[in-house]
Amino acid sequence: MGPVYVITDPGAPRPVPDQARAALRGGARCVQIRDKHASDADLAALVTRLLPEVSAHGARLIVNDRVEVALATGAHGLHVGQGDGDPAAIRARLPAGMILGLSIETLAQARRIPPGVDYIGAGPIRATTTKPDHAAPIGLAGLARIVAAAGLPTYAIGGLGPEDAAAIRATGAIGMAVVSAVTRAPDMEAATRRLVAHWSPQ
Repeated sequence: MGPVYVITDPGAPRPVPDQARAALRGGARCVQIRDKHASDADLAALVTRLLPEVSAHGARLIVNDRVEVALATGAHGLHVGQGDGDPAAIRARLPAGMILGLSIETLAQARRIPPGVDYIGAGPIRATTTKPDHAAPIGLAGLARIVAAAGLPTYAIGGLGPEDAAAIRATGAIGMAVVSAVTRAPDMEAATRRLVAHWSPQ
């Protein structure tokens, strides 16, 4: 899925399709469509519109939270949080090829991840305005503990930018999930390229 995982933001200055396309051009190999307020029908229409473009870039389109939308559109994956239902029951509903991601906020949660989860998003590393109701920040030390306990591919999330790449990589995480670092950047494609370059310096 690549080291840079971009999550779209419907409240950002540019439309979500523009955010996704810029991230793809910049080298992101995973784009998550997240909109807590759109209807299932509107979200499904957006995912259906973007899915061929994401696939053409060799990337994956992940739907946040909405099981029915992921199933109806044939998205590449679904990401759920701690309050979005039982991951094992959700996994049972998904086709074999669909990726399932789970948000992890504490070490205790990392120690009881059910079978069928393919990757986790761990954080927040720092406090962030993107998600005002986030859990307490875990910091780099907390991230390292979660990576070790989960035993699954882990994306760090929460207030991250290019300058964090080396420290995040040192914890054993496979990449960074970002929102505002891309979606609110003046040049979203260039911002994505910087993230990719800092993760894999030449």
